Amino acid sequence: MSAEQHRQHRIGLLLAAGAALCWSTSGLFVRGISADLMTMLFWRGIFSGSAVFALFLLMERGRSLAILRSLRWPALGVALLSAAGMITGIGSLRYTTVADAMVIYATVPFVTAALAYLVIGEKPSRSTLIGSTVALLGVGIMLWGAKMGGSLFGQFLAVLMTLSMAGFTTIMRKYRDVPMLPAMAASAWICSLACFWFAAPLSISFHDFWLCAAFGIVQNAAGLALYTFGSKRVPAAEATLLAALEVPFTPLWVFVFLGETPSLQTLVGGGIVLAALTMHILSEFRRRPAAMAMPV
Repeated sequence: MSAEQHRQHRIGLLLAAGAALCWSTSGLFVRGISADLMTMLFWRGIFSGSAVFALFLLMERGRSLAILRSLRWPALGVALLSAAGMITGIGSLRYTTVADAMVIYATVPFVTAALAYLVIGEKPSRSTLIGSTVALLGVGIMLWGAKMGGSLFGQFLAVLMTLSMAGFTTIMRKYRDVPMLPAMAASAWICSLACFWFAAPLSISFHDFWLCAAFGIVQNAAGLALYTFGSKRVPAAEATLLAALEVPFTPLWVFVFLGETPSLQTLVGGGIVLAALTMHILSEFRRRPAAMAMPV
């Protein structure tokens, strides 16, 4: 790895971790919004997609229309898989237990590693595999004693969510030169379209409307944008591993800002996940690039 590649890898680590931190604020918004789930997700998708698309227009300016015209199947694949991940993620929490969904979701780095190896020949580092294994152990501890055994349909949706994230991350990694912000914006809008038929968009209160706007922009749009930029700079399995930072930080923010005390298992398991990912990030930052390590 050259010095420039090492620098880009470091930036990718921070961007992917930042995406996970944005996504981890979901609990704060869900607790504060009184609108029904589908109405909340409808407006979140509208604001999220619009914010990501506005960022794309701001970044590309006069090139925007030409880029949109040039987009082909990789962007469409990312849009559809990302939207499928959002929709099946929502469905998995509705039709199975949170414990079932989280345990299945915690396997994303391993699924991504296998898919990325098969599709683009990208091998995960030993550090990534170790971090993924320890993080999976931490998730297991967090859910120790939680209710398991949800419906097979809900578990199937959680599997689809896992495959969707592994799929669109691998595509973005393979087609690093393709601007994927329009695809991410489209995925949020597709999710809104799916929720629209079960929502009551005009019944939302003014207070909830602005909270949904913040939910879409701060939690979802910022997370999608950061993950899009980060996944181009780090291996696919590593990107999904860093996304696991969402797991320990979600209950942490709820505790800090809303005073909901997490269980001992959550504290211990979350601490293990956080420690595993922190050690992984630090080890990658300390690693010297080949160009710098060579004797002069």
